[in-house]
Amino acid sequence: MELPKYHETFMPILEILNTVKVISSRELARKVRDNYYSELPKELLDKKTSSGANVLIDRILWGKSYLKMGKFVSYPKRGVVQLADKGKQTLISGKLLLSDLQNDPDFISHRSAVQSKKDEIKMETIDVDNSSPQDLIDNGFSTIETEVKTELLDKLKEIDPYFFEKVILILLKKMGYGDFIETSKSGDGGIDGIINEDKLGLEKIYTQAKRYTENKVREKDIRNFIGAMSGDTTKGVFITTSTFDEAAIKKAREAHHSIILIDGSKLVNLMHQYNVGVQVKITYEVKELDNDFFEGE
Repeated sequence: MELPKYHETFMPILEILNTVKVISSRELARKVRDNYYSELPKELLDKKTSSGANVLIDRILWGKSYLKMGKFVSYPKRGVVQLADKGKQTLISGKLLLSDLQNDPDFISHRSAVQSKKDEIKMETIDVDNSSPQDLIDNGFSTIETEVKTELLDKLKEIDPYFFEKVILILLKKMGYGDFIETSKSGDGGIDGIINEDKLGLEKIYTQAKRYTENKVREKDIRNFIGAMSGDTTKGVFITTSTFDEAAIKKAREAHHSIILIDGSKLVNLMHQYNVGVQVKITYEVKELDNDFFEGE
């Protein structure tokens, strides 16, 4: 007997959610464990990860996270889960394999939102026998990082637009720019913030932040942003949680001003890099033999 893989918990998770309106993530994991896996040996049920977490509970929670990416479940508010209409339809069909999820349009779109255009989504079942320990570590960290970034982008799309503007200024401050000024929320002419390019404030950079869920930033938005600079500066940063259409990219590229465009993918990459809106959960130490120690033997 062995513990289920995270993707083998998909259907049990959906079945439990079908019996409740909403439930906390931890309570969901416990119910899945108790209803579907209680017959496993105690040593398996009590098995811990290197960080001290229960392995089975951890896998169920990962299963829930992947179901969220595919819109089979939803998070109506912090810490709770509920079954989505798509999940109800899946219960009717009676199965959801890992391959089904990998090919699901919502899942692909969700994960793609945080990938740079240079990267391809690679979600494969790892061949443990033919992978080095370093391969397994790298793949694990990559998976966790993608999950965090997708959740971060979702959160950015939900927060108050004014707070989103402040998040952007905090990020730029973390990136080493000088002090920032939040502009008035009325009559600001399309400028959300002003940051100092240097610590002394000799050069100004204007910012515009658009918290879009689906809409793309269009050429008109870039044109209005450039016009709002009114000759005060030639440098601007336009940030969005979505993407820019081709006309907007072309307008920014051909403008006499220096306009930097940051889409949702690049934004969460920067926030992850500079620890804005995320925090370190666990630190692992990987040790190797110190050959220098034994040279004097």
